[in-house]
Amino acid sequence: MLFHLLYPLEKYYFLFNVFHYITFRTIYATVTALFLSLVFGSFAIRTLKHYQINECIREDGPETHNAKKGTPTMGGILILGSLLTATLLWVDLENSYIWLVIFTTVSLGILGLIDDYTKVIKKDPKGLTVKEKLFYQTIIGLTVGLFLYFQKDFPTTLAIPFFKNVNPDLGIFYILFATVLIVGSSNAVNLSDGLDGLAIGLILIVTTTYMLFSYITGHIKIAQYLQISYIAGSGELSIFCGALIGAGLGFLWYNAYPAQIFMGDVSSLALGGSLGCIALITNHEIVLSIVGGIFVIEALSVIGQVLSFKTRKKRILLMAPIHHHFELKGLKEPKIVVRFWIVGVLLALLAISTLKLR
Repeated sequence: MLFHLLYPLEKYYFLFNVFHYITFRTIYATVTALFLSLVFGSFAIRTLKHYQINECIREDGPETHNAKKGTPTMGGILILGSLLTATLLWVDLENSYIWLVIFTTVSLGILGLIDDYTKVIKKDPKGLTVKEKLFYQTIIGLTVGLFLYFQKDFPTTLAIPFFKNVNPDLGIFYILFATVLIVGSSNAVNLSDGLDGLAIGLILIVTTTYMLFSYITGHIKIAQYLQISYIAGSGELSIFCGALIGAGLGFLWYNAYPAQIFMGDVSSLALGGSLGCIALITNHEIVLSIVGGIFVIEALSVIGQVLSFKTRKKRILLMAPIHHHFELKGLKEPKIVVRFWIVGVLLALLAISTLKLR
């Protein structure tokens, strides 16, 4: 919005030329979202407490989690509100990729909101069924895949990390691939939201990485130099990523151990899906499994636990997802969170190195 209002004034005052630069708008989208989430964080906590919108604690979970009873949840509304406001203020609203990411974020956010509402307000601890979630996530994923597939000049090839000339073209199967990626990334982040600050910290690491990828793939000279796909218009996604970083940092202020507020499914599903969508648009889909390696491990730990119990009647972990396994092993919650963050940073550096190691 500010881009369209202020950049045209560049004809009269050269200072307004700064609104042309993605880097400038990314910085101020970050600052705007951070400011909004910090300012409205206390208000959100008080409001959620007033209406007794509190987290449902698993009865079979670690005993230390009993202290979390009464902590307000659905704080993801604060993240999404700050994120979307800052994004709409600073992006080029004529960019179709921005609207695709916003569609993914909002639609999955609504799905997560319904799930939270079912668990918290209707007092059904199970929330939506797995089939219901997967059905709606699949519809959203198909929409994203179809949009990108029919987008003019958009590549349906896969960039394989560490290999320069290995770019298989999926053709029509790109739609299916995009659907699986959106569903998988959305659920993987959702499963990781179990310890104070864990999920949002990892989201910040992944988002920072894709802020860089978005800028590079949208810059024709840098993309050509690095011999990666140039996606015209994808640079605007850097602004969305910056806004997400700001909103996430503001939320982490209140979500750090001991958490004053939890994000809930309303944002864990939404933010996971939005990262998957950005990975698709920037043509760095496979890299998401590297930089988001912790999310992948968390998801695989749940899948492995379920399969093992159904086939062998034995559990491979004390409790799934794997962060709960380490809790039951005796590790303190803050230590698990910080160690997972450290691994996340190392994986992010590995992912960034794929830009040159080909």
